[in-house]
Amino acid sequence: MPLNIRDTAGANPLLHTAAQHSIRYIWADHAYRGDLITWANHTLNLTVQVVARPRVRGFHLLARRWVVERSFAWISRRRRCARDYERLPEHHETMVYLAAALHMSRRAARLHTT
Repeated sequence: MPLNIRDTAGANPLLHTAAQHSIRYIWADHAYRGDLITWANHTLNLTVQVVARPRVRGFHLLARRWVVERSFAWISRRRRCARDYERLPEHHETMVYLAAALHMSRRAARLHTT
């Protein structure tokens, strides 16, 4: 997908792929309001919840935001996922899958040894 496409326009194929992989609930930021939520609900049977940022100043924990940030931190621990080393997006996607699988397998092994 070209880089000059807005996030909201690029969300349609992404949500379609998510629906094909049996994902039914998605958290999004405030950019994804409006027709996209209605379209995803009626067409793809997806629930898209917008996590709104509070209007008060200072630090406030946003609901479910920590899940995304934690996942990015786990993936970024792997050297090839921390920088743009790959020439093709497909290669980077594979490295992200590999990093996630490595993290999950190590976590599962740790749970079974205790």
